[in-house]
Amino acid sequence: MNIDTVVDKEYLGLSFRALADAPTSALRGLSAKDARLLAQAFNVHTVRELAALEFVKWAAAIATLAEMEQATPEEQAKETLLDDGLEMTFPASDPVSVDAGVTRIEVAPEKVDAHDDHQHAGKMEHDAAHPA
Repeated sequence: MNIDTVVDKEYLGLSFRALADAPTSALRGLSAKDARLLAQAFNVHTVRELAALEFVKWAAAIATLAEMEQATPEEQAKETLLDDGLEMTFPASDPVSVDAGVTRIEVAPEKVDAHDDHQHAGKMEHDAAHPA
């Protein structure tokens, strides 16, 4: 990542030390009003102070750990049921079944009677009732 994409134009090309000591409004997307609110709420005035804020550290740690957290047994069971359901619905995703010509659908889907579903079903019924 190019650091110049996260700082405002007036801070382009500065060293990291200078950026760390810059006001929080130096960060792209953080307005002067936002910086005033950070100062008022957390007594944070610089990028360094923002990075050192306990809440920021906690949030970063939680987000990092959330990415690595393993699913609970209940979540794993739900995922397994979902995978099994998808496999029953879309057996073509199983190369062995496709190669063998065998599907894993155990119950045939309901089929619509083509006679009733046909776009001219009414005319066909009329013609059947009144042969020419």
